[in-house]
Amino acid sequence: MIRSILLCLLAALASLVQAQPVKITRIVVPFAAGGAREVLARTFYSELGAALGETIIIDNKPGAGGAIGTSFVAHAAPDGRTLIFAASSHNLTALLGATPAYDPIRDFAAVANIGMQSYVLMSSASIPPKNLPEFVAYAKANPGKLNYSSAGHGSSTHVAMAYLASVAGLSMVHIPFKSSQDAVNDVLAARSHAVIVPNVGAMPYVKDARMRILAVTSLAPSPFLPGVPPAAATLKGYEFDSWFGLLAPARTPKEVITRINAEVAKLLRDPVILKRLAGQGVVPRALSPDAFERLIRDDYEETATMVKAVGKIE
Repeated sequence: MIRSILLCLLAALASLVQAQPVKITRIVVPFAAGGAREVLARTFYSELGAALGETIIIDNKPGAGGAIGTSFVAHAAPDGRTLIFAASSHNLTALLGATPAYDPIRDFAAVANIGMQSYVLMSSASIPPKNLPEFVAYAKANPGKLNYSSAGHGSSTHVAMAYLASVAGLSMVHIPFKSSQDAVNDVLAARSHAVIVPNVGAMPYVKDARMRILAVTSLAPSPFLPGVPPAAATLKGYEFDSWFGLLAPARTPKEVITRINAEVAKLLRDPVILKRLAGQGVVPRALSPDAFERLIRDDYEETATMVKAVGKIE
């Protein structure tokens, strides 16, 4: 009798478990697997899933400079089950597109800011300049004779350098590659003269005799590259850095956004997560959804001004 009751209870429990669907949330990374954006997303996604009581998967959807994956999320159901791990390129790609596949502001809801990352200007040791003022003077004395490499036409690394050249009044030749590392390698080989890359891509070369670290692109010095001055100290008004964060499709319920935001804020106080972010050159910054949305809107306006100043991206 007892055995029969236990069997019935076990059967009922098994049926109940099967009736509860596993909640799966996907974080879309709009670039190829193994890239810097995916590495950064993996610093916190597992812990976020555990905190939410859900299974979170990383879903790479590369193509068109991030526009394919971003457009996918823009048109996903606004239920909190599909998010995108975005960065400042979210705005830049849309502004550079002749016919943007998405509206970076209207099509998305800000969920949670993860942090900020600066970029770094590096030059080949094969040319004389040892700091940014000397680099600007040398480039002005040799118009059209210096070149710079980038991670591709219209990439953040391309626009960052084109904007610096615009602010400084320099004439330089652009050499696009397929990745930031390829661009850095060309400078190491002294074929390209300069490059701007995210700080995590510059840190390995601080003591490399083939490379010179000239400036960081943030307004304040970087905690990851002590002693390296901001470019703005030489070029007033120049700033180029990136935010990172989670966005959801527009019209995602506020309570869903608030819940995810609260759990991300907790993770940004976790020493393990903070160490991982530091390893990727990211300064953590927790913001409310409203504050994060203001950041994205302000960045859009600033990026639009920058794109206008640069003119035709070549």
